[in-house]
Amino acid sequence: MTRIIDRLADISADYDAVFCDLWGCLHNGIEACPEAISALRAFREKGGTVILLTNAPRQRASVQKQIERMNTPRDCWDSIATSGDSARLAMFTGAVGQKVYFIGQPHDEVFFEPIQLLDDPLPVRRVPLKEAEGIVCCGPVDPFADPSVNRPDFLYAKERGLKLLCANPDIVVDRGETREWCAGALARLYEDMGGTSLYFGKPHPPVYDLARRRIAELGKDIPDSRILCIGDGIHTDIRGAQGEDLDSLFISGGLAASQTKTTDQPDPAALEEYLREEMQAPTFTIGKLR
Repeated sequence: MTRIIDRLADISADYDAVFCDLWGCLHNGIEACPEAISALRAFREKGGTVILLTNAPRQRASVQKQIERMNTPRDCWDSIATSGDSARLAMFTGAVGQKVYFIGQPHDEVFFEPIQLLDDPLPVRRVPLKEAEGIVCCGPVDPFADPSVNRPDFLYAKERGLKLLCANPDIVVDRGETREWCAGALARLYEDMGGTSLYFGKPHPPVYDLARRRIAELGKDIPDSRILCIGDGIHTDIRGAQGEDLDSLFISGGLAASQTKTTDQPDPAALEEYLREEMQAPTFTIGKLR
């Protein structure tokens, strides 16, 4: 059974690093959350390391600019690991071929910018679907449209045996009070139709390997037993932490606020029922990061 805590400081002495989700934890898609900033800042002031671990389908420099626009101060985090960086490494090493069909919005096109982490990256070109060797999906063209609008293209792609590289395994996110579909919803649909989707963000191992490398880049050696994963995604943050055998802090007031009846804190009975239905067991739970 998960333990409901009042604040991060209640357990922070047991950890030397946190892998903290962004959307639903540090910000709501529009602005940063002051209490979350204070909690992470306090953790760092006591010697802790904060790696922002996000399923954003972009490189970390782009994510840093985004959170800066949301007034996230630089003193509450140490480094960033993104699903986008993990997926870009795969794309530029040929995971879905050299000629790819792109699904995403204009702001996602930075995904194709030159990569510095490889000595000899594959030259990747965007082409029409009929010419493609694979698909790169950073998110829906219209985040409010039902993913099923992609069925005709996906049927054609499946028949040709194209693999879909999913740059963001999230199914949905909440931008303020508005829910939007993410790339993970399209990748799941493609799999349901018989296609093959490749994942690189939470809950899949590559992005956790990247997060650990970010710790090493800071000159630190922190064992997994001293790492805490924080997030509001039961199928991404919490499942991923369990898969990596890492402790986790579930933010119940994010995506699962209604199911857990969270206002300031979750209703214990509703939380227990939700976790039982989802078959997940976070180490700790809190209404919001503070």
